Amino acid sequence: MAILMIARSTLYKSPGGDTTQIEMTAKYLRLLGVEVAIALADETIDYTKYRLIHFFNLIRPDDILPHLSSGLPFVISTIFVDYSEFDKQARKGLSGLLFRLLSKGQIEYLKAVARYFVKGDKIKSLYFLLHGQNKSIEYILRRSELLLPNSHSEYRRLSNCTTLRPPYLKVVNAIDHQVFSASVKRNLAYDNHVLCVGRIEGLKNQLNLIKALLDTAIPLVIIGKPALNQQAYYNECRRLGATASNIQFIEHIDHTKLASIYKAAKVHALPSWFETTGLSSLEAAAMGCNVVITEKGDTKEYFGNMAFYCEPDDVGSIKRAVIRALEAPRNSQLQAHVLQHYTWEKTARQTLRAYEHVLNSANIRTGQEITVTY
Repeated sequence: MAILMIARSTLYKSPGGDTTQIEMTAKYLRLLGVEVAIALADETIDYTKYRLIHFFNLIRPDDILPHLSSGLPFVISTIFVDYSEFDKQARKGLSGLLFRLLSKGQIEYLKAVARYFVKGDKIKSLYFLLHGQNKSIEYILRRSELLLPNSHSEYRRLSNCTTLRPPYLKVVNAIDHQVFSASVKRNLAYDNHVLCVGRIEGLKNQLNLIKALLDTAIPLVIIGKPALNQQAYYNECRRLGATASNIQFIEHIDHTKLASIYKAAKVHALPSWFETTGLSSLEAAAMGCNVVITEKGDTKEYFGNMAFYCEPDDVGSIKRAVIRALEAPRNSQLQAHVLQHYTWEKTARQTLRAYEHVLNSANIRTGQEITVTY
């Protein structure tokens, strides 16, 4: 079985959670004996080598549309995010003012056009250019064999944006149990610290986390690089962090070393404006951290009542959640839950069953979650 994964053209220039999801899914599928190739949306591809295409990021339909001419059946890891609250309430500058006047679909369309003019990203589909975001998504959905959202709530969010109800199978986001394992030794330099791991950008909301802990003695370590277009935001975070002795920045660290930091820390805080899951929160939980996270997105489906939730626009809410998480005992229930349900090996098995279902089945009922054994 030869599978082609197609991802956004900036997958490696601007890495994010989807980069990890694609690479780790491919890694563990290969361990199951599946032949997997990863291509970027702007590459020229020989489709005759493959039986099925696996797309990622339905929110970027312009990356998908040109490849539908291949005639191959396809599935989509939808990663159907909704950043509109951040775009309308917290985004600064001219774009923030403009986005307040636009719908979700119009905002995403404008972002795609802006990426062309600002970053040189190509507009790859005339259909997208002429019909816009929402109609392009519906065009893709009508032709898809199966959707692979990371949660049921993600599928419901997509369903709220269209009358179409394609069949789907939930495929979880996860952690690499080979890296985040019980054998990891604690890095005592970070004992009982608060961590925030992720790309530094307004959406991830590190600035409000810094503000929340600025007047405390709580040691906060922010690990991550600035997003490509977020240098001003990063500089503001660094400037404010430099005014306090309890705040430290680390731009990049190897995942193996990161695991030892997670194991020593007490809390991982990610007060984002939106998260489908928050991969760094899953990794931290797997290493025994208590987790502070936003309610916005799909996090409750993953963490249930085992996390401490906060409002991203409320500095007081973030501070209270962090303090509660620091004062609470380590949540071994959450750690066990993540290690049992959210590993990339499990993700790969779910994905493989989805491939097999599509290649072996002619008819799937609309709007239904399919059932597979894995």
